[in-house]
Amino acid sequence: MKWKYPESVSECEWLVNNLDRDDIRIYDCTTYLHYADENPLKPYDVESGLKDYKVDHIPGAIFLDIQSQLSKKNSPYRFTLPKLDKLVDKFQEVGVGNPYHIILYSRNGMQWSARVWWMLRAVGFDNVSILNGGFIEWLRLGLATESKINIVNPANFIFKPRPHIFVQKEKVIKSMNNKNVVLLNSLTEDIYSGKNPRYGRRGRIPNSINIPFNYLLDQVTGKFKPLEEIKLIFERKEIKKDQLILNYCGGGIAASLNGFALLQLGFEDLQIYDNSMSEWATDKTLPIETD
Repeated sequence: MKWKYPESVSECEWLVNNLDRDDIRIYDCTTYLHYADENPLKPYDVESGLKDYKVDHIPGAIFLDIQSQLSKKNSPYRFTLPKLDKLVDKFQEVGVGNPYHIILYSRNGMQWSARVWWMLRAVGFDNVSILNGGFIEWLRLGLATESKINIVNPANFIFKPRPHIFVQKEKVIKSMNNKNVVLLNSLTEDIYSGKNPRYGRRGRIPNSINIPFNYLLDQVTGKFKPLEEIKLIFERKEIKKDQLILNYCGGGIAASLNGFALLQLGFEDLQIYDNSMSEWATDKTLPIETD
């Protein structure tokens, strides 16, 4: 099997041989979550990866702060998507846009890169790749790093919004009992089942199925598993291409990775519930279920 959009996945071996190209810009998207103890209003503290970026990063990489630069200000949730026209402005400011091929990576899982990848897709920019395995794979291969802080000029951006990708709770409510919609929870099994109360009320959106995002990754390299294995993971849950797959997690991050894998398998009708369980679990008017 081959990726449906192979240009959306870059290997470290390819990147190291193309670092000097003027049409490539690389972005470190690292963000850390430090989990709190049973505080539904603040399930985790968010830490920028800037401190580690200053120590070392892929040569030429620019740091991209998902929360402070690319998330809605004054939202009660940590990573709420801004209005798309505002998001375009932010991307342009940090140098994302034409004529550049954008490479995204992080130090702690590809879900952060996948989140930014979908954000760019939502504003109509498709010349972007996720670095397979991220910085972990880069270091594992013994490739060179630098500590220089890189800043680039703004880029041009042709805004072509795809407003259907990220959805709100109203769409989820309408989808709960729709047989043509799959509610796909990307969180770990303990949160999905209700054993872990991370987001306040225990459990999941009713009628959801669970595929933890880390099931799609090789636990040693952090790279995607072979596409044949990923395909089997979704097939075992009887997910079909004629269904709308509505992906959710805690805050729209892990769900982005599942959505990315589904797109590469040929699924086209994909959406992401932006605030996910950070919103759903704290709204007591919304239904929830556990095992």
